Parts: sequence; C-alpha cells; structure tokens
Amino acid sequence: MKWLLIPAALLLFPATARADPCEGRLPDRAGQTFSGVVRYIGDGDSLCIGQNRDPATWIEVRLSDFDAPELQSQTGRAARDRLSTLARGRTLNCVAVRRRNGRVIVYDRVIAACRLNGQGVGDLLRAAGGREGGN
Repeated sequence: MKWLLIPAALLLFPATARADPCEGRLPDRAGQTFSGVVRYIGDGDSLCIGQNRDPATWIEVRLSDFDAPELQSQTGRAARDRLSTLARGRTLNCVAVRRRNGRVIVYDRVIAACRLNGQGVGDLLRAAGGREGGN
C-alpha cells in the first residue's frame, strides 16, 4: 500500500522548478556588445546582467571562456559560489560570440566573452582556483 502513496504524493505536491529570472532580449549577432551589473548567478558559467533591477531587462549569459562543472555535480555549487563572489553586483562588458555550432544563442542564453575591469571572466575564475569540467 505504501508504494501507492508515493506516486500520489508526487502528483499532489510536485517539486517546484526554480527558473532563472532573466527575461531580457538577447543579443542575436556575433560581435554585439552589451554591459550591465551582474544581477543573478545561475551556475559556475551562467549569469544575468542588467542595467536596472527589472528582471524583464536582464540578459542571460553563458560565458564563452569558461566551462564550469554542472551545478548538480560534486563541485558545481562551489563553482557557482566562486562566480558569485567574483562577479555579483559588479559591471561586466560583454561581446556575443558564436559557439562551435555557429549559434550565438543556446538554451535561451547568449554566448558571450565578458570582461571585468578589462580581464576575461574565465581567466579570473581560473586564477581564483576554478577548474573546468562541464559539458
């Protein structure tokens, strides 16, 4: 009988998926530049930047120069925390770039090379002990 309760509980109390709040229009051509304050950190290589506090204007970025471990992996949360410590609340200057597949937007994020005070964010993450290992 207990095995019947588990599926029923899943139907009655579904897990809430936590989606990122970033809803701004994404740059869609390689070479487009944009900048903003880091407002949200998704994982070790994804973040959102915006000029103001309105999530409807935030641009979701996948860093082109760093491939962090997946959030669910053993080191994923540490990677996210490292990016947050480095960049949250700071202004990034970014340029949209093409991925190997030729696309600029992948999974509703713009692929971009971003700089903080003139230095590549990927280089800063590696200097802070970040190790690559994502997909």
